[in-house]
Amino acid sequence: MKLCIALFLMVSGVVTFRILNRHQESLATVLPESETKTAGANATPVLVELFTSEGCSSCPPADEVLSKLDTAQSIQGIEVIALGEHVDYWNKLGWLDPYSSAEFSTRQSRYADAFGQESVYTPQMIVDGRDEFVGGNGNKAREAIMKAARLPKAKVQILAASNSNETNKDLKLSIHISDIPQLTAGDKADVLLAITESNLRSEVSRGENAGRYLRHSAVVRSLVVLGNINNGQQSFEAESTASLKVGWQRDNLRAVVFMQERGTRRVLGASALALSKN
Repeated sequence: MKLCIALFLMVSGVVTFRILNRHQESLATVLPESETKTAGANATPVLVELFTSEGCSSCPPADEVLSKLDTAQSIQGIEVIALGEHVDYWNKLGWLDPYSSAEFSTRQSRYADAFGQESVYTPQMIVDGRDEFVGGNGNKAREAIMKAARLPKAKVQILAASNSNETNKDLKLSIHISDIPQLTAGDKADVLLAITESNLRSEVSRGENAGRYLRHSAVVRSLVVLGNINNGQQSFEAESTASLKVGWQRDNLRAVVFMQERGTRRVLGASALALSKN
């Protein structure tokens, strides 16, 4: 199986794409099949990001790993908070990924800078902004998640205003962060809000996955910065309005708030809230 790696080469301001072959690390996952479960109330949250694309033939197994981490919540004492970020640089190679965005390609490039990498690739999994590896490696994912859970975390709380109007697409959220760990010297942290949607499906008709029926969990629909935190700051509060677009299925949506250093990209705290009406 080929691991799909897309390199950004900036020459005279033009982005050139080149697909390389690389030995694919283990795509077999030890994560068990499971129905959706909820982590315990005192579980330590760990943010798991997957940079993926429907145009990449190596990505579906990694999407499955993310989905199992998200739904099974099988690591005791840890809440896995998943973000599926579909990059857009595969779109020119045969299939337009309906969930892709240049914003996620840029975000992945910032990680490459922080990790000292000259290129980006898919599928790439990043745990708490600290460890990166080939996204289909379930064993590596579990190891990185357990390692991240042992580090200090800010306490992040999200509250949604009650709203009886079923047609209202604007949902008011209140965010409070406390117990903020010390930041890296000279760095600042951003507080970000992501809206994710699960149970998404695509029937791919072109490109490397032509003829395949793909399923996705925790697809990031929107990602915005709510504010920033300086070193020594003890708490953070914000009010935000999440605009839920037509076509998004409310019962499959979650709000994810996380705190991330700008320079190192370390994630220092996260929380998720289901946005279902019930």
